[in-house]
Amino acid sequence: MNAIIALIDQVAIGIYFLIAAGILFALRRYLAQGEEYRSSYFELERDLARYRQMNAITAIVFMLELAIIIAGIRIVVVPELWRDRQIQNLLSAARIEDGVFETPAPAEPAANLGIDPVALPRSVGAANQIQATPAPTPTPVGTIIPAAPPIGCDSPEAQLRIPGNGMRVFQPIPVVGTVFTDQFSYASIEINGPSTLGNFQVIRDQFVEIREPAEFSQFVPAGYAPGEYEFRLMVFDITNTLRASCQVRIFISDPLPTLTAAR
Repeated sequence: MNAIIALIDQVAIGIYFLIAAGILFALRRYLAQGEEYRSSYFELERDLARYRQMNAITAIVFMLELAIIIAGIRIVVVPELWRDRQIQNLLSAARIEDGVFETPAPAEPAANLGIDPVALPRSVGAANQIQATPAPTPTPVGTIIPAAPPIGCDSPEAQLRIPGNGMRVFQPIPVVGTVFTDQFSYASIEINGPSTLGNFQVIRDQFVEIREPAEFSQFVPAGYAPGEYEFRLMVFDITNTLRASCQVRIFISDPLPTLTAAR
């Protein structure tokens, strides 16, 4: 919708000329039919001339309404859209990003990591003894699959930091990257895999430019069957032309077992 409004704003002058030409043509037809009405002696010809005059009036009214609608879009809608976009850009610029790439991963059971905590025997002076406590459970590695074939992101205008190529996704994750281009209109976040019948399915449209790496969406894997998926970001300008894209390969899996579930 934003792309259509931007296109109307760009070609509004040409549309006004076309509307003016249409009104002049309809007015000329109205006057010609008036002459025919006055010069006709037969009732049928007079009725046909009157009918054509009414059609010409209807066309003039329609084109005037169209001109009012386009003027309303340029005067009211377009400034509001630009104001909203500026506000979103300010909010995006105000976000504080730590730049650390972290993937969510639940803790594995201590038993599976070979950790066997042993407590020292208690004695009379136990209060003064150093007690052994279980070591913290480390975060399991493997949320990024190194052997995943790369697909690529060739332009800085469309970049994906999260999800990364080869990332294993089993719970909601933020979508982090950059989205911008000259005369930016919108971007599309899409996915293709076992649950989409081999076609790319739109997850969300992004209407705000992101020129520095930041979170601009969220991906929820629930509802997608486990398997290998292509995850891509497509950036379009106001003429609906693809200007940049970024595509990675992700692996959706069932949630990993937690410490509570393992017990």
